[in-house]
Amino acid sequence: MELTTWEKICHRILGRAIKQKARADVELGKKLQQAGITIMPEVYKAVNIVSTIGISLFSIAIVALFFIPTIGVIDFYETMQDPTTLEPCRIWEYWNKETVDANQNVPGHGCPEYRTKAFPPILKIVIPLVGGLLVPFIAYKFFNNTANREAKLRGDAIEKYLPYASSYTAAMSAANATPQRIFRSLAMNGDIYGEIAYDASMIYRDMAVMGFDLITAIKMSVDRAASPWLTEFFQGMVGTLTAGGNLKLYFLNRAEHYMRENRIRLQMFLESLGLLAESYVVVAVAMPLFLIVMLVIMFWVSGKGSEMSEGFLYTIILGVVPSIHVAYSLLVWLDSKDQAM
Repeated sequence: MELTTWEKICHRILGRAIKQKARADVELGKKLQQAGITIMPEVYKAVNIVSTIGISLFSIAIVALFFIPTIGVIDFYETMQDPTTLEPCRIWEYWNKETVDANQNVPGHGCPEYRTKAFPPILKIVIPLVGGLLVPFIAYKFFNNTANREAKLRGDAIEKYLPYASSYTAAMSAANATPQRIFRSLAMNGDIYGEIAYDASMIYRDMAVMGFDLITAIKMSVDRAASPWLTEFFQGMVGTLTAGGNLKLYFLNRAEHYMRENRIRLQMFLESLGLLAESYVVVAVAMPLFLIVMLVIMFWVSGKGSEMSEGFLYTIILGVVPSIHVAYSLLVWLDSKDQAM
């Protein structure tokens, strides 16, 4: 795969220096294969390091803008007049016009009540900690875990499509298709079988282009598998072929097993939706009706012991109640998105 412009820049800056160490990292190479990141380990690490340094320098520069003497944000803020002294200084200037004329170049025109704003001391501690330590640390963790995140996403996608892909392999095997033709057909249907098509294409490449035999190609794919389900599927194929078993029967049994697991997963999803629906009726429908009626009555009869402002009532009705519906909509959307094919 051709490198992007940023990857080329990072590789030229740091790639050669870390090449030997990056390629010796077996765990990193395996994780890149599982994540489907088709770049060399030194390019991946160079991108992570340079990106982390870039964001860290940018964050430190933002912090420096606050603390630069004279022109920094803090110094500029502390030269501004405190709003609480505006009115006293206006009154003083009105009764002391002659003094004001003589003190045009003095801050506050000589007003004894004049004060400037004071930057909160807690922010002088928080800003360097966040910008100088927290942001670089988060950037390092984010870029360093890119392969893990991608591998996790691929694993979840594989487990969603594997029941259907295994049924397809069983159907192809029943039609007396060879394993090479099965994997080639899977690889050509990426829009249907998702990430499994990538693993199938790698197996077909190893056999058709690299010249490996079927068992060796499948063994190599075991290390590339991002899901335990797919690892089990490939290892079962290796065991069946090595023992001289019936591959057609193996595909059929795996298809039944994964479809059963898929039905359990979908059943759990439907039960979670049912639980959300029941709680929605109580929390977002029934409770707001009682709450609104109760608040209105309390607003009418409120006295010194239980005062309720009109603004608070509007905040509950126009802010809190709609937020409940938005929160439930977001929960349902997130759960449904996880199951989307």
